[in-house]
Amino acid sequence: MNTHSNTAKIIRPRIKDKRSAILQAALKVFAEGGVNGVPMPALAEQAGVGTGTIYRYFSSKEALVNELFREEKLSLNRRLYSDLDKSLTPYEKFALVWQRMVLYTREAPASYRFMELQDHRPYLDDESRTLDRETRAPLLEHYRLLQKQGVYRKDIRAEVLMALIWGAFVNLIKAERDGLISLDQTDIDAARDACWSLCTG
Repeated sequence: MNTHSNTAKIIRPRIKDKRSAILQAALKVFAEGGVNGVPMPALAEQAGVGTGTIYRYFSSKEALVNELFREEKLSLNRRLYSDLDKSLTPYEKFALVWQRMVLYTREAPASYRFMELQDHRPYLDDESRTLDRETRAPLLEHYRLLQKQGVYRKDIRAEVLMALIWGAFVNLIKAERDGLISLDQTDIDAARDACWSLCTG
């Protein structure tokens, strides 16, 4: 008598770093469906793990998304602002960071989409909010310094200028992603210079 079951079992490939696999899967599915629109079983399927496995690494979806937010925030900060040559002029630094932002949307689209989400605030914990403020602070000080030096206009607060530039960039990329426009390097450079003119008045 054959004692072996004929029922086929789904055998998942062994994943060495399950925590990393879960975070990468979360980045993909949250970028596509938003944080609130993705159930944990769908995330588990994308990661190639059982739903229960996720909870062995993260106590809740909120804990998972906060960990992901912090990792992506630090990665983005390094990508945009590390190794900036101090001898560059303010315009050259602005242009370099702008181009790095464009490359970020091209090279890491899921990360960009996730960080661009407008619904982060409801679930960010104190640690994530603190990190967000800390990573923004040097850039804000840079804007204020350029205002004191007479490079940036002084009739608009630095925080408002930063928000205007980021908003312009996000909507430009969104228009391209939605198929409303097709951007070439000339368009990207023209948008950059328009935003620079906004800053300098």
